[in-house]
Amino acid sequence: MFRVDPQKAIEDHALRGEAVEDHRGLSSFADAIVNAPIERTYSGAIISGVAQIVEALLLVALGYTIHLLYVPSGQEAFYGPVVLGTVLLANILLNAARTHRIAAYRTLLNQAGRVIAAWGASMAVLTAAIFFFKAGDQLSRVWLFTWFVSGTALLLGFRLALRALIQHWSNNGRLKRRTVIVGGGQDAEVLIDQIRSGAGNDINLLGLFDDRIDDRSPDSVAGYPKLGKVADLIEFARRTQVDLVLVSMPLSAEKRVLDMLTQLWVLPVDIRLATHMSKLKFTNRAYSYVGEVPVLDMADRPISDWNLTFKWVFDKVVALLALILLSPVMVVTAIAIKLESKGPVFFVQNRHGFNNEMIRVYKFRSMRTDMLDQTASRLVTKGDPRVTRVGRFIRKTSIDELPQLFNVLKGELSIVGPRPHATQAKAENLLYYEAVEGYFARHRVKPGMTGWAQIKGWRGETDTVDKIMQRVNHDLYYIEHWSILFDLYIVLMTPISLISKSENAY
Repeated sequence: MFRVDPQKAIEDHALRGEAVEDHRGLSSFADAIVNAPIERTYSGAIISGVAQIVEALLLVALGYTIHLLYVPSGQEAFYGPVVLGTVLLANILLNAARTHRIAAYRTLLNQAGRVIAAWGASMAVLTAAIFFFKAGDQLSRVWLFTWFVSGTALLLGFRLALRALIQHWSNNGRLKRRTVIVGGGQDAEVLIDQIRSGAGNDINLLGLFDDRIDDRSPDSVAGYPKLGKVADLIEFARRTQVDLVLVSMPLSAEKRVLDMLTQLWVLPVDIRLATHMSKLKFTNRAYSYVGEVPVLDMADRPISDWNLTFKWVFDKVVALLALILLSPVMVVTAIAIKLESKGPVFFVQNRHGFNNEMIRVYKFRSMRTDMLDQTASRLVTKGDPRVTRVGRFIRKTSIDELPQLFNVLKGELSIVGPRPHATQAKAENLLYYEAVEGYFARHRVKPGMTGWAQIKGWRGETDTVDKIMQRVNHDLYYIEHWSILFDLYIVLMTPISLISKSENAY
């Protein structure tokens, strides 16, 4: 069960220098929301991941079964790599066509068309490879044609069954998205009515947020409470799970929409602009749908669905391997720290994590015990007397960061992501979020042990606003261009960058 502590919210706003009386939603949170438990729903990432694996296994099994009927004696071994390679390519294309998503599973013709196109393209590549490598004598054309036709039928049958299952879970409320509406008044009331009639089993509506405080935006709309202003939604989304933000504003209100997006793009949620009241119509391809409500996609979660599972596996595997391979280095480092100075081997510091939540990050202690800086209010500089001799070496080589592998195993950090910053870190006497507009957008993904900014040379001291802006810009580039191959590249480049770009690390 989730319960908002209004006093804690007020303190948080005070720390950021914000006027509490301008945030009416702080009291509304406690009065109107989320004293009800979060409903138990199924994970879209797990569903799409399992569906992807089952689909691939079915295609492989089908290919092998058909080859038993049509493959001449003595050529069986050649078919193994061909089947596996073709199914792998099909899997990549099916993902590229965005067919392994809950929203795609709900469609019929659109999903079927993309699935057939991806499977057909895979077979076309296989046919071209057979011609190029002159392997026609080794592969049966009858087998190839039969696998294509039966594979198409299998994919369509599997997707129809999956669609029926998704619809069943949706009807039972197992795939509900926790949703808030930005906007109020008549537009929001019409939107709520349409959600109730067409997406009631898909949407768990929590309430509304609106900056207007006049008669156009009453305190309750269609039975749902107004929880505060748009700025309060940022705080709200950090305190309870929010999956979707539906914006109920006319397209003509360009300034209001832009102001809203400027505030909300820092959150790791899907943001959709409802067009239910707009007279301006686009082609069908321009819309996605929430139930029967046409919406325009304004922002997506940076990493979602199957990619979340893929990144989770990547993090755990790399962290375990790194702990095994680097354990001698960590043991020697711990001994060296104890021999040089009294005090604990590890240093624990509060830092901002995913969605701006507070996490406790582990490091090897690099400073003298009597000079520790828990909040990093003063940056470490070249020749800093607080840093021990061992500390200088481990900071220069980033060995001090190795205990964060335990943070990765706990799920608080990723191997790759924006580096987590200390809460009171400053550049030119400005807190980082004061120095850089949109700073908290880097927290739309889990922070990481290494990142794009680090391998591009932006590590170490951030004493100027320009340096922290460069870090943030590189972090945002990483978030927008994330892929598992990008993560792998950064991991491989990290040791090289530690050697070649360590001049700013003290």
